[in-house]
Order: sequence, then C-alpha cells, then structure tokens
Amino acid sequence: MHEVVKSCLVIGAGDDTGGAIGRAFAREGMISCLVRRPRHEAALEALAQSIRDEGHKAEAMPIDARSEDQMTSLIDTIEADVAPIEVAVFNIGANVQFPITQTTSRVYQKVWEMGCFAGFLMGREVAKRMLTRGAGTIIFTGATASTRGRENLAAFAGAKHALRALAQSMARELGPKNIHVAHTIIDGAIDSNFIRENVPGVDQLREQDAILNPDDIAQNYVMLHKQPRTAWTHELDLRPWQETW
Repeated sequence: MHEVVKSCLVIGAGDDTGGAIGRAFAREGMISCLVRRPRHEAALEALAQSIRDEGHKAEAMPIDARSEDQMTSLIDTIEADVAPIEVAVFNIGANVQFPITQTTSRVYQKVWEMGCFAGFLMGREVAKRMLTRGAGTIIFTGATASTRGRENLAAFAGAKHALRALAQSMARELGPKNIHVAHTIIDGAIDSNFIRENVPGVDQLREQDAILNPDDIAQNYVMLHKQPRTAWTHELDLRPWQETW
C-alpha cells in the first residue's frame, strides 16, 4: 500500500523563518510548495534546491500573493499537479515603520494587502480543498503587533490585528469540521538577515539564546500540525526566554 503524498504550502518563504518552515515540513515527508514574490525567484529556487539536496521534495512557485487570480491559480496547480495541501502557512511579514503623519494611504493599503488580504486569499482557497477532505492545518504567522500597536507601526499593527481576527473567525468556523486553524505570535527578534544587518550584538544574543531561532520556530509549526484534535492550540506565543512581555 502506497503512502499518500501531501504538500505543505508556505506563503512568504523567505531566507529565514519561511525557509525553515518549508524545510521542516519537507523533512516530515511533504512536498514543500514555496511561495515568494517573482522578484525573489532566484533565491526561492535556491531554497527549493537546498531542500532537494537534503533528499526531500520542494517546489519554487513565485507569485504575487496579493493577486486573487494568481493565488487561485496557485492552489489549483498544487492540488492538480503536485499533491493535496495538508498544511498551509501564511508567513508574510510586511513590517514597515512610518510616523503616522508620514504614513500615506498607499503605504497603509499595501501593508494591509501583504499582511492580511493575502492571508485571507490563501485561507479561503485552501479551506475550499480541505473541507472536501475533512482535514488540514492552516497556520498564520503573527507578531507582537498582532496584540498591541506601537509608535510608527500603525500600518503594520493594523494588518496584523486584522490577520489575527481572520484566524480567530476561521478557527471557529473550520475547527468543528476537522481543520486546525492556528495563529502564532512571534514576540521578539528573529535571527534573520534583516536583524543581523540592522541590530548590533546579534552574535551575543545568539550565544545567550536570547533571539528567536527560525528552525525552532519551524519545529513549533510542525508540532501544531501534529497535535491531537482533543487538544488543539489556536494561539501560540513564541519568544526568547529573556524577552520582556
């Protein structure tokens, strides 16, 4: 009897957290479908190849996740040509900082499109397929801004608050239909290229385990997917042990 091949969709498969999530689910035997904007196509293919080099399966699928047509086509293609989507992860950050008086309407709208609307498109489209199978996991990556807004982060906090509300609503609708919807709050700096380039003392933070490790975040996502349905987690906070609440 052959084992059914399944796929994991990662929207926002960057070099750090998203890549680690894609790699972690590939190691679980799934085909990781990695999504990033077309301008990052070379980096996306390099990530997919690095997973294949480990002996696992991955596909680079560059699209603009804000486009309804592209998102719908993407899900159709994965379901028809790759494998049924067992896990879908929305991991787009959209963390920009502007004083409120300098936040243009275009900036606010673009951040919402990236940080929330694209998550809605993914969630809606994968839910359609998961409902027909009566199973699946959908995970939305949130941030500190999902629960509290700070100065200069009006657009980002607005998008992340909205994404959290989307996850809550979907969980109440889809949970009783055996689809696990989870929302994570990544509360702290992640050991990423952006942080390494912009925050001094990252090496010391890493030595002290005082910065979030992308691979450790990814393992928590795998844990969420594997949870028995008698005790599902909807919201999971992840922060380094030294991080203040």
